[in-house]
Amino acid sequence: QLQLVESGGGLVKPGESLSLSCVARGSTFGEYSIGWFRQAPGKEREGVSCISKYGTSTRYADSVLGRFTISRDNAKNTVYLQMGSVAPEDTAVYFCAARETLLCSLAESPYTSWGQGTQVTVSS
Repeated sequence: QLQLVESGGGLVKPGESLSLSCVARGSTFGEYSIGWFRQAPGKEREGVSCISKYGTSTRYADSVLGRFTISRDNAKNTVYLQMGSVAPEDTAVYFCAARETLLCSLAESPYTSWGQGTQVTVSS
């Protein structure tokens, strides 16, 4: 399993942008598809976006489609989530997760490694 560490969270204003990073420790990062999930206070965790292990396939939740962009750099063991036009409803703890498969999923259950999360707060 991989060890995952998220960073880049913080306080931003509505309409602004923010970039999250997920750095993996492990020599087989390229064998994993990666997902970003978020959990808002009082709500269940939900899938936001994911990327296949080669980066050729991505998926987005309807709520972030067109605003968020996921990418990966396997040479740096890093997956990025570029968040644009953020809104208060994007406020949540954001987690990255990994699963050893070619394709990714926005469902939680296939993922075997999880980071500790990074807080994103959108407020004016």
